[in-house]
Amino acid sequence: MAKTTKTVKKMVLKVPVAGKAGGKPTTKKVTIRRKKLTIPHDQLSGMVLDELFKTIEARKGADPSTSHSAKLMSRGMSKVAQKFGEEAVECLIEAVSGNTQALIAESADVLYHLMVIWVASGVAPADVWAELERRKGISGIAEKASRVQKLATAFGLATSKIP
Repeated sequence: MAKTTKTVKKMVLKVPVAGKAGGKPTTKKVTIRRKKLTIPHDQLSGMVLDELFKTIEARKGADPSTSHSAKLMSRGMSKVAQKFGEEAVECLIEAVSGNTQALIAESADVLYHLMVIWVASGVAPADVWAELERRKGISGIAEKASRVQKLATAFGLATSKIP
């Protein structure tokens, strides 16, 4: 696994902690004081996403003239969702065209706009991470089939096919 060296004076990490019997997993804040810290890329990536989410969350009520995140959220969920869709399409176009650098840039845009949706909707990254953890080890085919069946049942359909 690749490592990144980051110079820090103080870093506060949220570490997963097992919940009480039958409860949701929680996190515990741990403060690390070091000059140099070697962090595996997968953990650094999570930290970057957590920092991005906190920044967007902090700008939710900010002046729209000074913050792109605030401006986007001030325009309402339909505009936030539209912007996310546009970025997702641009990401797909770059993937199909084989332009790796543009795909990386558009992927970052997609992640940013997804997090704007989360902030605007009151969804915390920890909730999404918990859902991904719940799905770990479950076949993607089996997991999707269970969601389709639940959706069909919720709408009183006799089929698992979505019309």
